[in-house]
Amino acid sequence: MKRALGVSLALAWVLTLPAVSARAAVGCTLNDPDRDIERLFPHATGYATQFVTIAERGGRSLAASVEKRLGDPLDPVYEALDVPYAYYTVLDGETVIGFVHGVNQKGKYGGMQLILATDTRGSIVGFYYQKISSPEAARFRSKEFTGQFVGLTVADFDRYRTGTAEERAASPGSRIKDPSERSAEDFRATLRGLHKNLILLEELVRVTPQPGS
Repeated sequence: MKRALGVSLALAWVLTLPAVSARAAVGCTLNDPDRDIERLFPHATGYATQFVTIAERGGRSLAASVEKRLGDPLDPVYEALDVPYAYYTVLDGETVIGFVHGVNQKGKYGGMQLILATDTRGSIVGFYYQKISSPEAARFRSKEFTGQFVGLTVADFDRYRTGTAEERAASPGSRIKDPSERSAEDFRATLRGLHKNLILLEELVRVTPQPGS
């Protein structure tokens, strides 16, 4: 895959995201973007990469909003306001067809790297662990588990976290079951990390689920 070098009018809204110094610590980047994006989006012809921080998009007020939706405070070190998040805007010609983005998340046995591929409406089309240290990693990496998240949006995670018992039971999130035998903490960390990932996509890239997504 050849990386897109030009800036088209169709991408202007994406590529105006502020860039950060290459020396800055990055929250989570793809190990091999060409390979990974081609696997997630086989029909892609290229991609553009941008980095953006919570500090640039809204600072402490935005962080407070993220924390409220997440139901958990952001870690002052690993989720600091100045940590840049990498967003890969996937192209078919000059048409944006999706995004690839990841976050770091603390697990029971160490750090996780959770990578999502989403369509232009913010719906999950692919999910995998780029890193997970659990002794039950194979169970978490299985397609039987990761495939259950396909089709979910940030709204599904929001409703599952804050809805009534009836709403939670009826939500798509209720079907996601812990695949592990002794790593419930890693399961909960995965749900938190994916929710955070989708919240940040909406807040930092302005991708909002549309009706019918």
